Amino acid sequence: MSDNISREDINSVIDFLSQDKIPKLTNGPKVIEFEQKWSEWLGVKHSLMVNSGTAANELTMLALKYLYGEGEVIVPPLTWVSDVNSVIFAGLKPVFVDINMTNLSFDIGKLKEAINENTRAIFLTHVLGLNGLTDELIQLCEDNNILLIEDVCESHGATFKGKKVGSKGFASNFSFYFAHHMSTIEGGVVCTNDDRFYQVCRALRSHGMVRECTDENFKQEVATANPDCHPNFTFLYPAHNFRSTEINAVIGLSQLPNLDINNSKRVDNFNYFMSKLDSNKYVTTLDLEGQCNYAFIIIMKEGSIEKRDLIEQTLTSNSIEFRRGLSGGGNQTLQPFVRANYTINQDDFPNVNHIHNYSWYVGNFPTLEKEKIDFLVEVLNNI
Repeated sequence: MSDNISREDINSVIDFLSQDKIPKLTNGPKVIEFEQKWSEWLGVKHSLMVNSGTAANELTMLALKYLYGEGEVIVPPLTWVSDVNSVIFAGLKPVFVDINMTNLSFDIGKLKEAINENTRAIFLTHVLGLNGLTDELIQLCEDNNILLIEDVCESHGATFKGKKVGSKGFASNFSFYFAHHMSTIEGGVVCTNDDRFYQVCRALRSHGMVRECTDENFKQEVATANPDCHPNFTFLYPAHNFRSTEINAVIGLSQLPNLDINNSKRVDNFNYFMSKLDSNKYVTTLDLEGQCNYAFIIIMKEGSIEKRDLIEQTLTSNSIEFRRGLSGGGNQTLQPFVRANYTINQDDFPNVNHIHNYSWYVGNFPTLEKEKIDFLVEVLNNI
C-alpha cells in the first residue's frame, strides 16, 4: 500500500483538534456520523464502529454466542487469524471446511457435509477482494436456518449481483487497517439489519454496559430483570472495550467519499494484471465478477517447491514485496494455535494447502502505475 493516509486526511484531524473547545474524543458525534454514512454506503440498517477489524470479528462472535447459544461455527482455513480466534474466544467451536479454486470461498459440497444440528453460523471470508457469495450458499443457510456472517475486511466495495458484499448476511465485519481499501489507521465496523443483535453489540462494544444501547424498550427489559443494578452501570455480558476514537472517525469521514473512485482504479488494475498473466504458469480462471481487489493474486498452476523458491528469489531480487499464502498466510489449520487444540486431517484440505504453499499477493493501490504492473507481469511470466 502507498499513500493510504493523505494530507487531506491529516488536515481534517488537525482542524478537528484545533477547535476552541476540545470535543469528546472517544465514541462521540464523529463516530455516530461515520456509522450513519457507512450504513448508507453499504446499504444496511445499522453500523457500529470499533477499534479494529479484529474487534469487529470478536464482537460479532460474542453477540452470536450470547444470543444463540453455544455450538459450532464453520470457518474457512483461508482467512485472517482473528476470524478463527474470535470463534474460540467466544467459546464456540470452529469447524474448518476447504475452499474452492474459483472464488477462494467454501467448497460447497464439503460445506454441506459439515452442517449439523450444532451449527450456529457460517463465517464466510471474501478473500482479497473476491466475492465469495453464491445463490447456493445463501440458500443453504436459509434452508438450514443458519446465520451467515460475512468477513469483508479485505473486500470493501466488492459486489454480488450488483449489491455490495456485507449487506447480504445476518452480520458483516470490515477492517480499516492501513493496507486495506480505506484506512482510519486502525479501525473496523460491524454491520447488520437485525435490531436486537445491534443493541447487544452496542453494549458489548463498551464492557457490556447497557446504557450504551439506544433502544429504550431493550434497556427497560434489562432493567426490569436486574432491579439491583443502577441503569447507568448494568453490565449485561462479559465483554471488552472495543470503542473507537473520534480521530479514527474523522479520518474515515475524510476517506469515505473517495472510496468508490479509488476502488474503480483497483478493479481496473487487477483486471489488467490478470489479463496479462501467463495462464500456462498461473491460475487465471478466478471468478472476477464483482471483484474489488487491493492485492494482485498469484497462484501457481502446478506445485513445485523448486519453482516456488525461484519465484520468490526473483521477486525479491527485483524489489517486489510479496506475501506468501494469500489471506492470513494460507492454511490456518497448520498454525500452532490450531494444531495444539484440534485434530486436523490435512487430507481434507487439498485446495487451501496448494494456496498455502504456491501462492502470493502483491499490493494493488489506486496510485499504482501501469508500468509497474507491466514490470511485475514481465518478471512473473519470464520465470
